Amino acid sequence: MALENSKHEQFCQVWLETGNKSEAYRKSHLNSLKWKDETVHNKASALSKKGEVLARFEQLQENTVKAHGITIKSLLEELETARQCAITADTPQSSAAVSATMSKAKLVGLDVQVTESTHKIIKADDEQW
Repeated sequence: MALENSKHEQFCQVWLETGNKSEAYRKSHLNSLKWKDETVHNKASALSKKGEVLARFEQLQENTVKAHGITIKSLLEELETARQCAITADTPQSSAAVSATMSKAKLVGLDVQVTESTHKIIKADDEQW
C-alpha cells in the first residue's frame, strides 16, 4: 500500500528505480535541488531509515522480485552461465569470469571486505611524539 506522504512514496519509487537515495531525495523533494550534496545525502539517509519508508521500500523490492521471478538461485544460474561463456570463449575473458564469480560471492554474502589500519595510536602522555 502506498505511503500517505506523496514525497515519501516518490522517494521510495525513485530509490528502487535508481538505487540512489540522494537522487531519490532530490527528485521527491524539489526544494533540495539547490542544497549541498552532503545535506541531501544526510537527509536522504535519515529518510531511508524511517520505519514506514524502509518498510515501503522493502515491499516495493519484494513486489519487483516476485513480478520478475527473480530468486537467488536464478541469479546464481545466470552468473554461472555467463562465467562459463567467458571462460570458454574463443578468446577467454578471464576478467569477465572473475567478475561473475565475485558477483556470485556477493549475492550469497561471501564477499566480505576486510580493511586493516596501519596507524599507530599514541597516548598523549607517551613520549613518542
